[in-house]
Amino acid sequence: MTIVTIKDGDAVTTTLAIAEGTLNDHASVIVLARRYQSDLEDFGLVRFEIRPREVGQHGGGDTEYAILNEPQSTLLLTFMRNTDIVRAFKKKLVREFWEMVQQRNQRAPALPADYIGALEHLLESKRSEKLAIEQRDYAIETKAEIGSRREATAMATASAAVREARQLRELLGMGVTQATIVAVEKALGREFGRSGWRPLKKWCQARGINAPHVIHPTFGSVIAWPAAAWMDVYQIDLADLFGADGEQA
Repeated sequence: MTIVTIKDGDAVTTTLAIAEGTLNDHASVIVLARRYQSDLEDFGLVRFEIRPREVGQHGGGDTEYAILNEPQSTLLLTFMRNTDIVRAFKKKLVREFWEMVQQRNQRAPALPADYIGALEHLLESKRSEKLAIEQRDYAIETKAEIGSRREATAMATASAAVREARQLRELLGMGVTQATIVAVEKALGREFGRSGWRPLKKWCQARGINAPHVIHPTFGSVIAWPAAAWMDVYQIDLADLFGADGEQA
């Protein structure tokens, strides 16, 4: 089952896929998404769509479902009870999002290797993101999804700040999709030893993944290893380590 798809140029999944993958009723998953919608929208507007009842199906009606990006879907999973099934699905979700990022990186220009160039690249991406947010706000106002433009602007500004902080953490190797050994050691208060990187590198080589270098103020640059590698090799969940705390549901 493919759980990550491209929609309007973005890598996304749905509450339908999450419900199927975690063996939960979709009704309970969509209720969870509605309950924590304000938290999810720290990482962008949550889109809800309707799936018509299938032809020939008797009983029931149309199904409402949510479309979620990577941080939204990862956060939603932290609100579920961390069973073996949920953990396995979380690994598959992280892996598919990571593979999608790798495919895009192969087509996109590489980040500048020097510190100043990387910051300039980040600034330019923030400008583009700000323009996209302003265009989105205009569409939201036109469709009357948010009654007040002042409220929409405040929400967009807060969400943009959160997204900017999250993206910067990813670029520095302290994110939910990738992290450096230095960052994980500091967060856990443990050391992996001088050869602790070797199992992570072996994992990436076996899958044809080139882990990127990220900026580090002391070493210049270090390798950020993908979340799926941390999970498979050391059973460390970057979403739990650097993201929101889970909640028993």
